[in-house]
Amino acid sequence: MSALLRSSRLLKFSPSCLLRITGTNRTGAPLARLYSGALGGRRTAACYPQIRPDSGNVCRHVWPYTLGCVRNYAIAKEKDEASVGVLSKQAESFDRALTKLDSSVRRTGRITKTLLLHIFHVSCRTGYPSGNHALLLLRSCGSLLAEVPLQERTDLAHRIWDKLEQMGTKYDVSHYNALLKAYLQNDFKFSPTDFLAKMEAANVQPNRVTYQRLIAAYCQNGHIEGASTILGFMKTRGLPITEVVFNSLITGHARADDMEGAKNILAVMQGAGIEPGPETYLSLLNIYAEKGDMDSLEKTLKEAESAYCTLMDKDIMQIIFTLAKAQHQQHIPEIIKHLKQELGYIPDAMHLCLSLITEGHEDTAFEILKTFPKNDDFETGSFFLKHCIAMDTPLEKIVGYCNYLQTSNLHSAPLTFTLSCALELKKTEVCFELMKLFKEHDLPIRTHYFWPLLTQHLKENNIAGMLEVMKGMQELGLAPDNDTLNNYIFALFPNVEAAVKALKDVGISLESESILTVEIRSMAARNLPELYARMSDPSFPHLDIGIFRNSLIQSFRRFDDVELMAKITELLYKDERFSRENVKPSITASSFLYSLIENIVEEGAQIPKDKLQEYLNQLQTKNIIISRKTYINIKSLLLSQHIPELIKDVNALVESGDQSANSVAATPHDNKTSSADLEKTLAELKAYNKPIQSTVKQIIYSLCAEENLQQALEIKKEHQDEMTQGSYATLINLCCRHNNVEEALNLKREMSQKDSSVVLDVSKYLALVRALSANGKVEDAVDILKEMKEKEVVLNNTHISTLFHILNTLAANGDIPTIKRLQDTIFTLGLAKPSKNLCSPMIKAYLNSNDLSGALEAAMDCQKRYSQLPQIHNIIVALVEKGQTELLQKAMDIMSQERGEMSMLYDLFFAFLETGRYNEARKIIETPGLRAKPGRLQWYAEQCIYKKQLETMEQMVDMTTKLFGCDRDEMYFYILRICKETNNWQKAEAVWTKMEEENFIPRERTHRLLGEILKDNVPFEMPKTWYEEDVTPQEVESAPSTTASKNLNQYRAQVLYHCKKGKAKQAYGILKEANKNGVVLGSSVYDQVIRALLSKGFVESAMEVKEIAMSHVPTFTLSDVATSLLIVTHSKNGHTQEAFETMKSMLQADLVPIPIAVTRLVQALGSQGDIAGIQEVESLMKKLGTTLNVSKMLFINNKTLAHIKRDDFQSAVEMLEAFYTSPDSTGNSMSYVFRRVMEDDNDKALDKLSAMAERLANHFGCYRPISDLFIQLLDMDKVDDAKFLLDRFNALAEQKGVLKSYMCEKAQIPGQVGKIKTLLSMIPDFAEKDMVHAYLMKCHSLDNDLLSAKALHDLMQKEGTVNELSLKRLAVLYRNAGESVPFTEPPNSFTFYVEKLKERVAEDVTANK
Repeated sequence: MSALLRSSRLLKFSPSCLLRITGTNRTGAPLARLYSGALGGRRTAACYPQIRPDSGNVCRHVWPYTLGCVRNYAIAKEKDEASVGVLSKQAESFDRALTKLDSSVRRTGRITKTLLLHIFHVSCRTGYPSGNHALLLLRSCGSLLAEVPLQERTDLAHRIWDKLEQMGTKYDVSHYNALLKAYLQNDFKFSPTDFLAKMEAANVQPNRVTYQRLIAAYCQNGHIEGASTILGFMKTRGLPITEVVFNSLITGHARADDMEGAKNILAVMQGAGIEPGPETYLSLLNIYAEKGDMDSLEKTLKEAESAYCTLMDKDIMQIIFTLAKAQHQQHIPEIIKHLKQELGYIPDAMHLCLSLITEGHEDTAFEILKTFPKNDDFETGSFFLKHCIAMDTPLEKIVGYCNYLQTSNLHSAPLTFTLSCALELKKTEVCFELMKLFKEHDLPIRTHYFWPLLTQHLKENNIAGMLEVMKGMQELGLAPDNDTLNNYIFALFPNVEAAVKALKDVGISLESESILTVEIRSMAARNLPELYARMSDPSFPHLDIGIFRNSLIQSFRRFDDVELMAKITELLYKDERFSRENVKPSITASSFLYSLIENIVEEGAQIPKDKLQEYLNQLQTKNIIISRKTYINIKSLLLSQHIPELIKDVNALVESGDQSANSVAATPHDNKTSSADLEKTLAELKAYNKPIQSTVKQIIYSLCAEENLQQALEIKKEHQDEMTQGSYATLINLCCRHNNVEEALNLKREMSQKDSSVVLDVSKYLALVRALSANGKVEDAVDILKEMKEKEVVLNNTHISTLFHILNTLAANGDIPTIKRLQDTIFTLGLAKPSKNLCSPMIKAYLNSNDLSGALEAAMDCQKRYSQLPQIHNIIVALVEKGQTELLQKAMDIMSQERGEMSMLYDLFFAFLETGRYNEARKIIETPGLRAKPGRLQWYAEQCIYKKQLETMEQMVDMTTKLFGCDRDEMYFYILRICKETNNWQKAEAVWTKMEEENFIPRERTHRLLGEILKDNVPFEMPKTWYEEDVTPQEVESAPSTTASKNLNQYRAQVLYHCKKGKAKQAYGILKEANKNGVVLGSSVYDQVIRALLSKGFVESAMEVKEIAMSHVPTFTLSDVATSLLIVTHSKNGHTQEAFETMKSMLQADLVPIPIAVTRLVQALGSQGDIAGIQEVESLMKKLGTTLNVSKMLFINNKTLAHIKRDDFQSAVEMLEAFYTSPDSTGNSMSYVFRRVMEDDNDKALDKLSAMAERLANHFGCYRPISDLFIQLLDMDKVDDAKFLLDRFNALAEQKGVLKSYMCEKAQIPGQVGKIKTLLSMIPDFAEKDMVHAYLMKCHSLDNDLLSAKALHDLMQKEGTVNELSLKRLAVLYRNAGESVPFTEPPNSFTFYVEKLKERVAEDVTANK
């Protein structure tokens, strides 16, 4: 990894294996910004063009090469505490950290302090931070921390150094060099002599880079004598004096006021045979900038240009930074003119702006900001304003910047954004000043703007600070709303009265509606007489009952004063002030009465029947009337609680006209009734002259499901007047499947005559188009497409894919006119956007007809009309095969014009390879200036792998040997994949030899693949995983018999081997043997054994190993994973107290439990009914600094189960209802609760929860709980109950998200296809057939059921729902069964099509938002 961490400019002189890096235009790493010069510091450099990353994370490609080429860190030698078992985790952690920093630098040109500290803390938390981590962190403490002051950067570097050193990180010379670099970039004053002494004391020898940077340190202070001393020392050691040293000397002479000496350095360099490069000229330019000598500066710029040393924008920015620091701002506009705004300008310019603001030169930074190109999709200046706020820039300046940005249309709302930054950074005074400006400019000020300020005071329990914010709010003319008072104000006080008094004392008005709301809630809960007095006061304002409904119900349940309760209800019934807008008071009162009775009768305690009866009678005397619907709902409640005697009292409140009304209950039909039975039912209904339309519809559906077209048409003919639109649609689809287009058209016309406004399902429209076009009725198909447009039918990606398959089927028959007519219609009407996929069938049709000229013309026409160039590869291949040079030249001209010359050359290269013209292909790939395009190479390699074209692939690998930027490991990996597919170990052996000749180090995956091919035929050293090192199967098997002869490495290897293989007891036995023989295995090995034992539930053995570890390593502690497993094991064994104490101690040690540990503990507490324990765990998780992947429903569901365990059903129901009816509810699942209750056969709890779910569905339109109940009934094979529930709640069929999630879950498990089919039998009209069929195909694939998969494929073809992933699965089933695949198998991997499907789903979700 070391090469990745070196300066990119030094890589110019590195070994050849480092020079070729995939994805760049030049040599070096994309993270060179981390480790080479940036603003505020000197760069070590050689003259070469700037590196430009092309694509991808280049870090990932670089490190396998550098790992073996440059330097082996001390990682491999970090024994005991950081053994080989930890290295793999360290490497993964390092790669993630590097990726995060890389991403930050690419996007913004900098690293934030927050990100750096996060990576630092994560590194420390692992317990074994590696040398790589230390190097990465230290090198990030320089100029990349553009938002951090210089001294703070250095302090951070020292903090990281000291902490990692305490944790046992071994520092080598690269770490000291990194610290030196940070010192230089941060202008830190230090003694080079003392630094060398520190290295000597640590027994670390300085290298050339160390001496170069010490010279730079002396020169930074103008100390030429010190620099000369080190220079002489380098000469005596024979170390080369590079351009870097001369550049430092230029700076040193200039800062020693010896400008002539500085200029003469150039002559000295040339005398030493070193030509001045861009860095040398940059050093001269910087010293002229420090002196303010613009004449010399301009002259030197011209000299650099004439010497072909082009300065990049980043270099010009450093000159600007130097001018600003030297207080020569008047010259900066002239230098800004030299900026060319090259690729990567924005992040570099952002870095410059932030550095200038940090140094107090915000005006200069704003001049740079003005040079940013205008982008309507980008709010220019946001980063600038935020950093100005952070650095306490005077507000007058910031407002001036905001005005300019807004008037220049560079930022839509700069002042608002600035306020949000000030709030985020808790700059209270700035916030209030900005809000005053808001008021002056008539901009809205919202109450929630103050929440970030109040949050801090709430955390600190700072009442005085909160009151100051409230006073500021009042001065701005704002009153706190209900959320502000409840969440941020009253939470600081013991009660409402204390809060109100404190607010009064600072002069805050109590007439606020929010404060009134809180007061009314308090009265409703505790003081009904005062509440009634306030509510009956004519001056009392409008207040929706919903605000204090729950408090009032809780108070009513006590029945302290029935007459007063009736009076309050009468107020609700008559007074509009307590109802929502456009809602009658009588409806409000009826709803309240239902909620009250529901709460009372479902309380689970003794129901005060006499008091409730008295209350109802009081309501009758006050002439309060309820609707029939409310009566029915209350009646259901009373019957469910076996108190029918109160029904007559409720009935007395119903309007007299409704009291004799009767309700009708429908009996659900059996979904599995056959068509024959239904026809018998139809005959009976006709005999009794009863309505038959519903039965006719069911018969049609049943016959269509049985594919009985003839009988279905007869039923339709006999009962045409009873045909519904749904019946017509189903029958039309069946006709299309049976290719009976005439009948399908007749049915379509009849349906339109009955109701011309009816809109068919998209899949049925497309089925018509497929059938009509396949049978020559093109104009009829076009009419269908036009109707789709007229009726605004929207097509998603699945439907567009179906269109492609329709056109592709026509292409196979060469039906060019039909394809052209349909394609033009689709694009003209706008049903689908032109794409390569939809344009390609036309080209295929020409190619199938051997009309190459027509194919090329059609492709050109697509490019001209739709900017798409479909099937160009196949066209070029065909032209090469036929030798049609004129057409080929024409195609190349088109490609060069439309895609660029490089893409054209790659297309020609691949065509020559495809046709076996290897000499021509070699000439193409050796074109001067051509560089690797990894995406194109991968595409063609995948084609070769799919077609098993070994020779073609071998030729491509050989031809690309000298291709600039070509990832050789990737190329050889492709060819080895074909060798493995074809079991060609001889070719693999030849490839191995070829790799050694090329002298590059393969990645581990390539090495391992090679080993898998050769292991049975050729002696080959397989790369070993950490648990296999130094151990052979023979040693493992003979473990019990070898004792004294074993050494430390053998013991460790055998223990780790057994741990990895899941043989915990064997590992435990070997560990005890090692302990008996006095062998200390090291902390990480002990931890691995403990983890293995705990994963099998052996707590006692694990604790014994812990004691052994502590006896040898007193500082030994369990890792976060081991501790989490201990929590899981305790929880499974029902020892929740021990599990909870373990978690608390873990958090106190700054370790973070894994999510499964929290889940198992909470579930165990729920099983024991320990509500307080769950709440305490929830509180600990909220205080945790990091976010665990734990759903909030974990706590809600298990608290519900805890209440149920204690037979407190009312509390469980209330908690769930409060959650699902809250405005913030996102419809999370409570399936876990239903499943546990059903598994425990707790019918009483199930009845309560079912009633609650039905209530939420009926009264609040919240269908998630009832959906979860339906799914669990289905999953527990209670099909009849599920059917009954579906018949009562038809809306369950519309809960697509829940149903799809269930099908997706079942499709992951073998043998579950029956449950999906049961669900579909209940909901036969499930709209998204393509998704359903994909899940069914996956089930058949898991079950290895080829017969069912074939039948499904036939159905998918008929309904147009075939997708590439399903075809891929079906092809595998055919091959496994030894049958030939009867269709063209999709060429790419499963992963490719899965990702493609995910993207399509994501696009559909986005489109539907």
